Amino acid sequence: MFAMGLIAGIFGIIASIIALFIGGVDAAFSADGTSSITGLAISAMLFSILGIVGAAMAKAKPKVAGILMVVSGVAGLISISMFYILSAVLFVIGGFMGILSKKSAQNTAAQ
Repeated sequence: MFAMGLIAGIFGIIASIIALFIGGVDAAFSADGTSSITGLAISAMLFSILGIVGAAMAKAKPKVAGILMVVSGVAGLISISMFYILSAVLFVIGGFMGILSKKSAQNTAAQ
């Protein structure tokens, strides 16, 4: 779960940088000089960072980490769609692994 989240976060940051570049080119060539792609790319980068934070929490609190990763995957996919498809799939799979994991109370008490 940790490795999936970390890889997804790295790919998400790369995808958001590419979207930032495309948004900058769009803003440079548009008539009014602005682009909504730039804001969406920044939000995708923030969601990628949130997913990496969720992946870092995988050992301590797998349920919370899973929820953070699923939210990051879905929100990033909404933000920059096809650029984020690999990250979204990895975040959602890793997130559901965390949400559906069965960490028993005895293991928690022993640690």
